[in-house]
Amino acid sequence: MAHIADAHDSIRVEGARENNLKDVSVVLPKRRLTVFTGVSGSGKSSLVFDTIAAESRRMIDETYSAFVQGFMPSVPRPDVDVLEGLTTAIIVDQERLGANPRSTVGTVTDANAMLRILFSKLGQPYIGGPTAFSFNIPTQKASGVMTGPKGEKKIVKDAIYLGGMCPRCEGRGAVSDIDLAQVVDETKSLQDGAIMVPGYTADGWMVKQFAGSGFYPADKPIETFTEKQRQLFLYGEVTKVKINDINITYEGLIPKITKSMLSKDLDALQPHIRRFVERVATFATCPECDGTRLTEGALLEDRRRQHRGRMPDAGHRPRRLGARARSGRCRSTAGGAERQPGLVRRAGAGISQPGSAVGDAQRGEAQRIKLLRHLGSSLTDVTYVFDEPTIGLHPHDIQRMNGLLRQLRDKGNTVLVVEHKPETIAIADHVVDLGPGAGSAGGEICFEGTVEGLRASGTLTGRHLDDRAALKDAVRAATGAIEVRGATANNLQDVDVDIPTGVLTVVTGVAGSGKSSLIHGSVSPRDGVVPIDQSAIKGSRRSNPATYTGMLEPIRKAFAKANGVKPALFSSNSEGACPSCKGSGVIVTELGFMDTIETPCEDCGGKRFQATVLQYRLAGLDITEVLDLPVSKAREFFASGESKIPAVTAILGRLEDVGLGYLSLGQPLSTLSGGERQRVKLAIQMGEKGEVYVLDEPTTGLHLADVQQLLGVLDRLVESGKTVIVIEHHQAVMAHADWIIDIGPGAGHDGGRVVFEGTPRDLVAARSTLTGEHLAEYVGA
Repeated sequence: MAHIADAHDSIRVEGARENNLKDVSVVLPKRRLTVFTGVSGSGKSSLVFDTIAAESRRMIDETYSAFVQGFMPSVPRPDVDVLEGLTTAIIVDQERLGANPRSTVGTVTDANAMLRILFSKLGQPYIGGPTAFSFNIPTQKASGVMTGPKGEKKIVKDAIYLGGMCPRCEGRGAVSDIDLAQVVDETKSLQDGAIMVPGYTADGWMVKQFAGSGFYPADKPIETFTEKQRQLFLYGEVTKVKINDINITYEGLIPKITKSMLSKDLDALQPHIRRFVERVATFATCPECDGTRLTEGALLEDRRRQHRGRMPDAGHRPRRLGARARSGRCRSTAGGAERQPGLVRRAGAGISQPGSAVGDAQRGEAQRIKLLRHLGSSLTDVTYVFDEPTIGLHPHDIQRMNGLLRQLRDKGNTVLVVEHKPETIAIADHVVDLGPGAGSAGGEICFEGTVEGLRASGTLTGRHLDDRAALKDAVRAATGAIEVRGATANNLQDVDVDIPTGVLTVVTGVAGSGKSSLIHGSVSPRDGVVPIDQSAIKGSRRSNPATYTGMLEPIRKAFAKANGVKPALFSSNSEGACPSCKGSGVIVTELGFMDTIETPCEDCGGKRFQATVLQYRLAGLDITEVLDLPVSKAREFFASGESKIPAVTAILGRLEDVGLGYLSLGQPLSTLSGGERQRVKLAIQMGEKGEVYVLDEPTTGLHLADVQQLLGVLDRLVESGKTVIVIEHHQAVMAHADWIIDIGPGAGHDGGRVVFEGTPRDLVAARSTLTGEHLAEYVGA
């Protein structure tokens, strides 16, 4: 007879209403692999992350004392009627690992800690303990009275405490500088527009603060300034000055823009400011430590072949630790140091050196690095939650990832995966398909059952599960070539390659083979190139598609012109904001150590604007009704009549082209899925003027049914005379290409070479690379 405890074999959800979910009820089997499918924005993340995982975290947080909870982020209860059978949820999401430049693959996976111990015990000559090999700890000198563990006191003078941090770069491995030529045109005067910073127009207030300071002439070229005048202009300290009888705080140009722009998170900046910052900030390898981050002592001659900053690729175990390291007291540490790189290789983490900064990891790589923490865990009966773990993976690496997911399940864990790739959907024990559409058209369970049942279900996912793109009968002819010569960035091995212009070129290869290093290092920085990378935009309650794309500005001006008032009235962040909620639409109540409560603002009803603002209309709609319009209807609204705004229509057209016609203009970016945010960014950057477009895995987050729509967008770009270069692993995009460049053959130091150049049909016929084999299998050749 079965024990009563064995009856608790499922997670039961009833009445889930988070975001766009419509009273969703579902039963998920425990200790099984469940895959959640559906178009982007259908509600997958709302169900898995915002409901199941969020409630698990909240209930665990409640087990701590009230005092401890006061220091923890408060998590409100999800909008759901019943949640039963939950276990501890471990979220392995796509959020980038900390942007701290001192955080590396080695520190995140604990490989560095093991290596520090090994070198401190076995390194010759001996220079100190593990701290002497840590680039996060500086060498320090101290004098004074030192108290021992038993209270004894000792006077020390110039006592040295060894650390491994390079003093020049402070353990970052790189030194930064500002390219002044991108900030100031020294041949011009301030009045003629010498300052080239966004927002610093010659007749604007920002420039008037410099021109009217009296420290230097405003009508003479910067290059004629004396050294003192130049120093005051560029690096002047904070001081009070009077301009037009107004007291203002003066500060040099460089510290001013450093605070307002250069020190900000790039993803939080507006697109034009972000491009300026990327041009201005320059980084170079630290000349003192040669990028190793360590002091000279940690890099003595007999360690140079294998010091921690130059450890071999983690995809290959450091075989040279030697018999001494694998015996005696160091055996367990050496074993761990050798196992970690093997796990990295199996997970397909492309940036595979322990010294690689995790801030450089793309979203998929960051998720796989997090996965490494859990593969060796002794925990069982845990719920692991993954958000598209195959992002950035070559078809060859997807097979490895599938094996890791099965391994977690076979240890007795519940594995929940949000995924679009058919290769991962195919290994599911249970499938939940949400839809039928996205946004307000989604939020329902369309199918629940086995993979075979999904194929026969007739849902959008089921119909497209076995879709296969065919090789094109004819490819477009190139009009020229972009020459790349002697590329050596990261793992590239002196690569020479010609990238054809006027066609669609796909650059592919296994994760970590050097694709991004080649294209972003040798092509993206060139003039006339519009790079569209895969970094996600940050969402906040006040940021929405209208604000982020820049279309809100002309909309506000149109409302102002139609009603004879100021544009600032039609901004929830400015004069038109509801005074009670300050334009956020909700009232936030802090209850000390208890959960923070958000309630709709009673004064504005959650609309964020003052009541008087809503009296002003444009073509019969007030500003809140316009922001509630989905992209497709908004495009019709702004296409003709009193509300015709061509600039807005153009942006809305691009949003529709990338499959976001259902998105409302005022929907907070914080509620968008990862795929939706990426496509908002893609729509913006496709409007940039340029001859060459570089896209980095544009299929990220796309449903099977949306891939063909994306291919249509790429074709239209090429047919308009543009050159399109796509870094991509999706076989449908490869098959649709005019030209393929395959980088490999492996990852890390086993990659970095061009292993194939030619048409997709030639690649399939040759089957000489991993990509060729998988593409041939995909197209059924």
